[in-house]
Amino acid sequence: MRRDVCVALMLLLLGALMLPLQTAVADESTVVLEEVAASTRQWTGISISKSGRTFVSYPRWTKGLPHSVAELDAAGTPTPFPTREWNSWTGIENPGKRFIAVQSIFIDADDHLWVLDTGNPEFKGVIPGGAKLVEIDLAKAEVLNTFLFPRTVALPDSYLNDVRVDARTRTAFITDSGNGAIVVAYLATQRYRRLLDNHPSTHAEPDLTITVAGSPWLRDGKTPQVHADGIALDTAGDMLYFQALTGKKLYRVSTLVLRDPTLDDAAVAAQVQEVAEVGPSDGLLFGPSGKLYLSSIEQSAIRTLSADGKLAVLATGDEISWPDSFSADAEGRVYFTTSRIHEGKAPTTVYKIFRLSQ
Repeated sequence: MRRDVCVALMLLLLGALMLPLQTAVADESTVVLEEVAASTRQWTGISISKSGRTFVSYPRWTKGLPHSVAELDAAGTPTPFPTREWNSWTGIENPGKRFIAVQSIFIDADDHLWVLDTGNPEFKGVIPGGAKLVEIDLAKAEVLNTFLFPRTVALPDSYLNDVRVDARTRTAFITDSGNGAIVVAYLATQRYRRLLDNHPSTHAEPDLTITVAGSPWLRDGKTPQVHADGIALDTAGDMLYFQALTGKKLYRVSTLVLRDPTLDDAAVAAQVQEVAEVGPSDGLLFGPSGKLYLSSIEQSAIRTLSADGKLAVLATGDEISWPDSFSADAEGRVYFTTSRIHEGKAPTTVYKIFRLSQ
């Protein structure tokens, strides 16, 4: 029997064994929301190391960015990481040796920091040689590898938004929110594929307007169309979950399918499953408990989705203003950033990092 047919049959069997998803909402009142850091500079990404070190990323959406990736000390003060040189791009240096426009960061099971550089400053287009994934040894603050994406993968209008790395298989999974796709990076061989380019799961839902704090989110008077954005690996690394930011539906696909270079795009697309309608979300994270954390933009809330399809509101309030990215520490506590994206260049208050404890 052909390998792709075997994979398809296996996934159909798994789907049949799953409990039907529900959308009932249950509140959990035992969660403590604690502010751990604040910044006048807008951040998006966050990642916590095994030893509790906190790293953040700052997108280059405006001019005058002092650094793209930083480590926060106990007082929340940032220090450029891994070096000031990597954070010193002015537009003339080798784009492969500097952070250009970093959207997200991720620490893998080996405690390596991965920096996803869109190479697309101020959304003006991808600079040739600027879109890349950088692997850093945290203990030595040393760049181990730089994976440069070719123009066939990081298209001129791509915005490589979020990343998850499976350290076991040396595979990176990346969302493209600018053009709508999943990029798979086979790190051991430095090969790359764009998948689901023309699939509805990676594209914004037509005519959907996101409403935050009672007002529609607009950019230059128009509704932004942000494609595949949030991404998460389940705790076993078997399934990749993803969602368009301008979208209500959450999807997933087997990582076995994504890693198989013999499957064409149509074969991969046939294995995509719709999980649930959860509303617009930015960051996604599978927590230590196995529940999927959702940064729910319209509700100014953090919610979870359990394996049986139940949505639970963990925390909500005005301070959770555009919750963005998640990370969890070694004790299982979940952190998230607020990026206040809907407020544009005139935020009403500082950007924050919160910790959820139960």
